[in-house]
Amino acid sequence: MKLRERKQAFFFHFFDYYNVTVKHVKHAVMNFISIFIITAAISIASTPLCIPHDTPPVRQSRSLVVTPMTFPIISDSARLRTSSQIIPRLNPLHPPLVHKRTVSLETPVVHHHNHQRTLILQRREHYRYHQVWRKPFYGSSSEREEYRKELRDQLKRQIEEKCVSLKLQLASKVKEAEFVREVDRLALSNEREQRIQHKKAMTAYRDENKKLMEQSWRDRALTRSQEVLKERELLRLNPINWSGTLK
Repeated sequence: MKLRERKQAFFFHFFDYYNVTVKHVKHAVMNFISIFIITAAISIASTPLCIPHDTPPVRQSRSLVVTPMTFPIISDSARLRTSSQIIPRLNPLHPPLVHKRTVSLETPVVHHHNHQRTLILQRREHYRYHQVWRKPFYGSSSEREEYRKELRDQLKRQIEEKCVSLKLQLASKVKEAEFVREVDRLALSNEREQRIQHKKAMTAYRDENKKLMEQSWRDRALTRSQEVLKERELLRLNPINWSGTLK
């Protein structure tokens, strides 16, 4: 009896464990299926679409014309990293090869095209940027030698440009010094001429003053001599002590 009860208890315990395990397995399978569906949807949505140019418009009910969306195929970005192909940017409001906008106009493909174009340009710029410093560290011996040669050429060019700029600065300074020296020479010459003219003017002024003073002295002496003669004549005609009483 006890052995039978033990068998029943073991059977119930195993059945409960089997139910729990099956539930977990079902849950894991459902999660895997949902993840696979989402990944497939994302992959499908990110795939560039292209409808041939000769696709006729699809007629729908109620006379609505569905215009086919035709866009250029964007090549793989990995093959366009180093190429110089120009990828045009599309206008979502005016897609190419759509002459008339209708109610069925949709723009996901255009936005996807612009997004892919942005990614390709970013990868191209990233590749170009990393190709600059990859050669001197990870390139071959010829690439490293070419990089060193380019550096030497750049240094030589910079030295030459520096020498040319220094020569130009020196030439400009020489011209400026010559100009300043010429200006100083002209200023000194003008000052010397002004000094000579001033000296001549002062000499003429001095001579004229001397003449005026000499003339004034002569006039004063003549006037004084005339006054003395006049006084003598008056004294002769009308002496002060004409009676001889004063001694």
